[in-house]
Amino acid sequence: MGTHPACRWTRITAALCATLLAVSTAGCTGDPPPPPDQDKPAAFTHLEAFSARMIEEGAPAVLIAVRNGDSAWTHAAGVRNLETRERATVSDPVHVGGITESMVAVSVVKLAEEGRLDLDAQVSAYLPEFRTVLRPPGPVTVRQLLTHESGIPDFSIPLLASGRWEETMHRPLTLEQQLALAATVPWQGRLANVFDYSRSNYAALALIVQRLRGQTIGRVLAADVAGPLGLETTRLGNGHPPPAMIHGYITVEGKRVDMARPEWLGELPSAGAVSTVEEVNGFYGALLEGRLLAPESVEAMKGSYTQYYGFALRRWNDTCNNRFYYGLPGDVDGYGTISMTSEDGRKQLTVSVAYPPAPPTLDLNPLILELQDVAQTALNSLC
Repeated sequence: MGTHPACRWTRITAALCATLLAVSTAGCTGDPPPPPDQDKPAAFTHLEAFSARMIEEGAPAVLIAVRNGDSAWTHAAGVRNLETRERATVSDPVHVGGITESMVAVSVVKLAEEGRLDLDAQVSAYLPEFRTVLRPPGPVTVRQLLTHESGIPDFSIPLLASGRWEETMHRPLTLEQQLALAATVPWQGRLANVFDYSRSNYAALALIVQRLRGQTIGRVLAADVAGPLGLETTRLGNGHPPPAMIHGYITVEGKRVDMARPEWLGELPSAGAVSTVEEVNGFYGALLEGRLLAPESVEAMKGSYTQYYGFALRRWNDTCNNRFYYGLPGDVDGYGTISMTSEDGRKQLTVSVAYPPAPPTLDLNPLILELQDVAQTALNSLC
């Protein structure tokens, strides 16, 4: 499954001991190693060490893009796929998982800015079948879908219970089918609205967007996000993987399975986008700089100071100025991505890893938690 965060301190301690041992015995074993590059920021050394360890543990590829003001740094290690062994490059496309939700949220908020959508209206005002098919235990607003506070059942649970993993992952699912699957699970009432992640929230949001725009969610994201920003790789939709795609893998019954283009991701607004680490930085930078939405809309997406999760934006502490980084982690079969951007949009980091192949699970891959720690530590050392 990869490296659990609890193992990090063991590894860090071992690495420090090895370093001290190397220093103490250098005089007995010949010439000392060359001194480290004193001009390289500690953030980049930290990221390179993480990348090297991931490759050593079996990750096919690690891609990193950092922007700090007017300067940029990128890193690519590993291969595009384990069959051809072509070298990975930083511009290679990857599945970015849940980062897709930030893009869908932008399209939802743009409709609100245009006066075509009321975030505090009932979902059934835009999807009449929402009430009759899903049978919510009480009123549900569009805003609650955005913040994962609706309590709607996650359709992926009955999906994966319906057959073998290899079969379900390669079964195309329309937005309507995603919600129909969610409807097979009883929707339990709750005393309070709290964050409870469910992919079904963004299936409903994407369907609202499609109905109001009269276009597929993939075309809407192209018009609202990729087109205006010149993001040539970023897209949502079915089709063959781009030629330079980074291939992620899982293992099923001991056999390696390529996850570069599972059919179920084709129309999955919660996790289906393909992008590059540099284009993900470009998206979040534009969002936080106010180039996609009005300033008040950007503030709404960030959420209040009592929330760590707004409209598909999570926050982490920026110790350089006692403010926050915003972005999202993306965890999907075979791939993990983390993207963080400072409030002013000028300091950014996106890291994507094709995970070491491991059996699939409905739980988060523990490596996504380590990715967040690594990214936050690196950014906070760039003060």
